[in-house]
Amino acid sequence: MMKKIDHIGIAVPELDAAIEQYQTLGFDFDHVEEVPEQKVKTAFFELGDAHVELLEATEPDSAIAKFLGKRGPGIHHICVEVDDIEAALAEYRAAGVRLVNEEPVIGAGGHRVAFVHPKATHGVLLELLERRSTDAD
Repeated sequence: MMKKIDHIGIAVPELDAAIEQYQTLGFDFDHVEEVPEQKVKTAFFELGDAHVELLEATEPDSAIAKFLGKRGPGIHHICVEVDDIEAALAEYRAAGVRLVNEEPVIGAGGHRVAFVHPKATHGVLLELLERRSTDAD
C-alpha cells in the first residue's frame, strides 16, 4: 500500500528565515506554495527521492499555528505516498485506526492527502499522499 516516504514536514514560525537557514545548511530549495485549504504556506526542499517541507501558519486557527503554540518548531509529520488513498483509508477504518481525515482533502501540489491521528502511530502524525495522475513518479 505504501510506496515511499514523500516528505518530512517541519513546522516553523517564520518561513523566510527558515528557508534561508535550510539553504545555509545545504538543502536544495525547490519552491514555495500556499495551501489556503490548510491555512499554511509551505517551502519544499529536494532531498534525493524525498523532500523536506517547511510549514508556516497563515491563520492563527490553523493546525500549524496550534502545533507551534503547543510544541514549538519541529517535526510536524511524516508523509508517505500511497497508490490509492481511498483504499488506504478504508483499510485503516476497517482496522479501527484513528484518523484525522475520514476522507481525502487537497494538499500542497493539488495532491489528495489525509492524516492518521498521532495516537494511532505512537505520537507521530502520518500523512498519506496520493499524487495527481498527471505527475510522474
